[in-house]
Amino acid sequence: MINNITNMDVRPQIAVAKSAASVQSMGMPPILGFKTPPLKEKAKIQVKKIRRGDNLIIPGIIDDDYVDVVEEYVTLKDDNQENNFFTSHFNNPVKIKRKIKYLKNCYLIDFIQSPKPRCGLGTEAIKALAEKAMFDPKAEGRIVTYSIPVLKEVSPALFFYKLGFRFTSPQANEYMEECIAKKIPDIPAQTGMMYLPKSRLHKLLRYGELF
Repeated sequence: MINNITNMDVRPQIAVAKSAASVQSMGMPPILGFKTPPLKEKAKIQVKKIRRGDNLIIPGIIDDDYVDVVEEYVTLKDDNQENNFFTSHFNNPVKIKRKIKYLKNCYLIDFIQSPKPRCGLGTEAIKALAEKAMFDPKAEGRIVTYSIPVLKEVSPALFFYKLGFRFTSPQANEYMEECIAKKIPDIPAQTGMMYLPKSRLHKLLRYGELF
């Protein structure tokens, strides 16, 4: 048998690049109706922290976990002290003891403004704040605000009420419930302090809008 391997070309093979015909690049035609999706808008919300040391007195009815109840003695002042027999002769002014409710550490919503009405942006902003307040060891989920109409026809009371906030005035809460039950489209402006009870805080975070 004759082996012809000795007849093979053992020189190293070098690949040689050959010039190819030039290809002219062409731009892609524009896709009709395609636009870059805009960034999601957010509602503007301004919040500040309230500390227990600010000694803010809360009138009306509010949950116990929102306030420190302190008993203090108050001296009754008489405008006619000169004619008051007890104060002028015995120098013993009358003092009474009263309970004062001081607001604990919490978040206060100064204002909230949504770029688009009734699209959920305001609700998302309140939910984000509620989550932040819940994990704050000092605030412990406490959030308050003041319902103050920006315009005569516009009031934030219904917006906050639907998210679970309640007035410290029972009469204001009863009126809001009556308006919602009767489906009154334009609820008159309600002014006053509102707070978010703990029970409604968890519902807000779990379900979003309550109504």
